[in-house]
Amino acid sequence: MNDSLLSLVTFIPALAAAILAIFLRGEEAAAQRNAKWVAMVATVITFLVSLFILVEFDPSNTGFQFVEERDWLLGMKYKMGVDGISVLFVMLTTFMMPLVIAASWKVETRVKEYMIAFLLLETLMLGVFMALDLVLFYLFFEAGLIPMFLIIGIWGGANRIYASFKFFLYTFLGSVLMLVAMVAMFSDAGTTDIPTLMSHEFASESFSILGIHILGGMQTLLFLAFFASFAVKMPMWPVHTWLPDAHVQAPTAGSVVLAAILLKMGGYGFLRFSLPMFPVGAEVMTDFVLWMSAIAIVYTSLVALVQEDMKKLIAYSSVAHMGYVTMGIFAANQQGIDGAIFQMISHGFISGALFLCVGVIYDRMHTREIDAYGGLVTRMPAYALIFMFFTMANVGLPGTSGFVGEFLTLMGIFQVNTWVALVATSGVILSAAYALWLYRRVVFGDLIKESLKTISDMSAREKWIFAPLVAMTLILGVYPALVTDIIGPSVENLISNYHAALGSASEGAHQMASH
Repeated sequence: MNDSLLSLVTFIPALAAAILAIFLRGEEAAAQRNAKWVAMVATVITFLVSLFILVEFDPSNTGFQFVEERDWLLGMKYKMGVDGISVLFVMLTTFMMPLVIAASWKVETRVKEYMIAFLLLETLMLGVFMALDLVLFYLFFEAGLIPMFLIIGIWGGANRIYASFKFFLYTFLGSVLMLVAMVAMFSDAGTTDIPTLMSHEFASESFSILGIHILGGMQTLLFLAFFASFAVKMPMWPVHTWLPDAHVQAPTAGSVVLAAILLKMGGYGFLRFSLPMFPVGAEVMTDFVLWMSAIAIVYTSLVALVQEDMKKLIAYSSVAHMGYVTMGIFAANQQGIDGAIFQMISHGFISGALFLCVGVIYDRMHTREIDAYGGLVTRMPAYALIFMFFTMANVGLPGTSGFVGEFLTLMGIFQVNTWVALVATSGVILSAAYALWLYRRVVFGDLIKESLKTISDMSAREKWIFAPLVAMTLILGVYPALVTDIIGPSVENLISNYHAALGSASEGAHQMASH
């Protein structure tokens, strides 16, 4: 079974989507209910099967495990595998998707197509985290745009067409440069195999183009091409503007997937490609990325403070939290990268839960305007408690997973650049300001609005959706070793290879200079 376990996990949702497409007919209530149940059963089975990956995974082995390799189109390889860095992203994806389907239970328009879009999206997201071939990775990475584009464009809000096209164009244009870089890598290394490319030394001699001196040579150019794609996906400031629009217009389940999983592909890309394959390019660009991340944290936190729309505020909060991730990755030390991966996993649970919190009251009141609420604690005590828990986790309260990720990344960055660490730490204070401001205006105060006086508290279904997210946020906050023990050896291996590659590149440069 281990021989094809990854393919099984990846393609169960796609199989369910095919069953829905072929066998389910009609728009009546029974057909809609069947579509929801097929999607729910498929995502739960995918999660249960993916647990075998986690149980059988050996963290002390820093190589790729469960590797599958088959011949594919035109001499290309279908190659899948996971290591300590990718295995938890696979688990995050399979864990979140049943909750996403459960949160979509009240969708009534084109239910079959809606469920097919989410099932295909799950397959494509899992493929990104498991692919060990450049072409395969690119296909999964790009194809994931299509279901998300449709989810925003068909089931989104009033301005959904604008938001879906903006999302598509931003992320697609960034990826075109990555495709050019992949062609250049293939012509240089003669392979598209990711593990082989991770040990291949791309040219790092500096040269000039049109009078511009390129430090780090080809590595820097390749790094920038990949950076264009991953920075948009994260998204980093200043290419983040598609995200608030996409979040505001997307249905609740679309926002959850976008925040919890899709944004993590950018961070994963930096760890899988940018650092191991282009170490000299990464070293040349480190200060630039660190300052961009620090600016992102402060700038988007200030922008969050003036938002009128709940979803927009949480979307800007996501951009700020992703700033910690890029900082941690490019600190290129154990605490920094451990913290960055931990932050991505933790942010998946917390931001997903916050978007679900907005969805709960949006389903009842059909508005996301902060001013439309106030005093909800008197009518919705259970909701107020859960919203407070995730607000505190988002701020980074000790005892929640939000604290661990931020603390580790700040420790990592402090060892590299104290000024960046100082600017980034101010983001912790700002995040408390906007998160508590939002909570106070929505939940506390007097219940004076007539429309809110009959609002009902959370249903049993809604409470069950939040239960696993509360559990994971608390467990990882109290016992972070669950994550750090799995990622630690692989991160250590990545860092030692990164510094060894930098050492051999500088040695080569010295020899060239002496000749």
